[in-house]
Amino acid sequence: MKDITLKEIATTLGISITTVSKALKDYPDVSAKTKKAVIELAQNLHYTPNSFAVNLRTKESKTIGLIIPEVMHHFFSNVINSIIDEAEKNGYLVIILQSNESIELEKKQVDLLINKRVDGILISLSNESNYDEHIQHIINRKIPLVMFDKISKLAPCSKVIINDQKAAFNAVQHLIDIGCKKIAYIRGPLNPQNSIDRFIGYKKALEKNHIPFDSSLVYTCEKVTFEEGYDFTAQIIKEHPDADGIFVMTDLAAVGVLSFCNENQIKIPEQIAVIGFSNWFMSKVISPKLSSVDQPSHKMGITAFDLLLEEMNAHRDENIFTPRTIELETNIIIRESTIRQ
Repeated sequence: MKDITLKEIATTLGISITTVSKALKDYPDVSAKTKKAVIELAQNLHYTPNSFAVNLRTKESKTIGLIIPEVMHHFFSNVINSIIDEAEKNGYLVIILQSNESIELEKKQVDLLINKRVDGILISLSNESNYDEHIQHIINRKIPLVMFDKISKLAPCSKVIINDQKAAFNAVQHLIDIGCKKIAYIRGPLNPQNSIDRFIGYKKALEKNHIPFDSSLVYTCEKVTFEEGYDFTAQIIKEHPDADGIFVMTDLAAVGVLSFCNENQIKIPEQIAVIGFSNWFMSKVISPKLSSVDQPSHKMGITAFDLLLEEMNAHRDENIFTPRTIELETNIIIRESTIRQ
């Protein structure tokens, strides 16, 4: 079935195309009788506006792009839901793309979004990315851009973050406060800024409490998975049998830590206290329940979209917009894995 046009409605009613267009937009200079006739005929013929023509006229596509490292991660799934909700409230559709932690795929996705003429882009960088050429290309094209969670400090765009150094510091300080003296760290890959900052926070907490840093207590994940948490715990127990605390980059890997300990009759937290990061829902249902840094995923999604909307509106109205960084608060959720009697 071919699309119905304004011209066909105008011809049927014997009026001009301009009058039909004005009637559908409820212009005051069109009579109520004409508006009623136009609207009824448009509904009967199942007329829908040509979005491409509307976009050309308004210079808006009413779509935004969202690039994330992985959809299945609970943190990002919460962020996605929040962004979609906020976008819908404001009349935007969201194109969701997953980079799978690959810079090459991320580059292709950026090109796709630019070619789709999205009004703005939200991105959490892959582990391989920084302020690379494809990110520079977005900024050079003056496409509104907001980074969140995994960001590049070099990119001159808006960002929504947490203070990863402070959050990691507080997590390790909590382990020290309950009596841990030899704390291993299962960290993320070397490149992402949040992984770097959490490592710095870990070291600063040790330094403040006069605990010597021992690089052999740091275990670097490639993808920060359950399996890596499980396997690294086996190494920690073998190489450092006197380790009494483990800080883990994410809750997913921390659940792997708990699983290994449970299977090998290692008492938590009596022998080893464990704290994760992100406050995944599994943290509350696994035994023992996992202490974790609460990362405000819903608030991050809402804040990132609102910041992007502000920039898109400024861009549309040809107003100056100055990029800014918004830092969200985190807190420690204390559960059984760090409660010592």
